[in-house]
Parts: sequence; structure tokens; C-alpha cells
Amino acid sequence: MTSSVPLDETRVLIEEMARRSLTVAVAESLTGGLLVAELIRIPGASQVVRGGVVAYATDLKSSLLGVDSGILSARGPVDPEVAMQMAHGARRRLGREPDAASWGVSTTGVAGPGSQDGHPAGTVFLGFATDKGTLSRRLQLEGDRDSVRKQTVAAAIRLMLETLQQN
Repeated sequence: MTSSVPLDETRVLIEEMARRSLTVAVAESLTGGLLVAELIRIPGASQVVRGGVVAYATDLKSSLLGVDSGILSARGPVDPEVAMQMAHGARRRLGREPDAASWGVSTTGVAGPGSQDGHPAGTVFLGFATDKGTLSRRLQLEGDRDSVRKQTVAAAIRLMLETLQQN
């Protein structure tokens, strides 16, 4: 599977984060490592990327990333709060002691082909965490499983670029 993110966007992201001494930690579910792979394909990514966790199974979101098990039980893994907690957990757990990573980014959703917990295929939540707080972004994507996963990675890269441009 090749990336659908233009190389220039990822390169600009990594170079600008390095220039600002920012780091990122990634927590992935539906993308299964594609996001961190996209980030580290850029030379110099080691200055920016702390690492990534693929927490595909629901219980791992709690045990590895600290997502509230009550929320997971009540709402399932495809949820904006879960995405935010995944991002926060990645930021905290993959940072360099005693500090957290500058940013935590997460992906959770339904790649398809079927639905999950009432969410149709293509429903995705991105999570983003910094020292200023957390946010989530809901996406409703079209296409087959691989396409949804690639579009999710592209959206996450663009969210990070938007954040850089706003700060």
C-alpha cells in the first residue's frame, strides 16, 4: 500500500516540526501503523517522531493508552472521546521522561467493508492532544478499506499542518 499523501505535505510537516523542536507520538487503530510509517518516510523524522502504538484491539486502547474502559464499554472504540484519550495517552506514554511528546495524534474508526457498533464504514475520528488540550475531528470517508485508511492518514497529516499554520 502506498501513501495517498503528497510527499511535499509530509516533508513540510516534518521539517517545520523539527525547526520548532516539536515531537509527535501516534496511536493508531484503523490505520494499523500507516500514519507513523508516512511520517518516518521523511529523512530527519527521527528528530520529530517519538513512536507509534497500534492498539487495534479495543482492550489495548485502555491497557496501553489509558483510554477509560467505561467509555469503551459504553460507546465502543469509534468515538470522539476515545480518539482524544488515545492521542493524550500516546503523547504521555511515548514522550521522553519527564516530558510528554509535544503532540499526540490518533486514528480510530471503521475502515469497512461493514459497519461497527452502528457506525457505517468510513466513519473515522482523529484525535489530537497538546499541552493546551485535546480535540477530535470526525470524518465520513468513501471508498474501500484501503482507500479509507489512506484518506485517514492524509487527513491526519493535514490536521497537523493546519495546527502548525495556526501557531
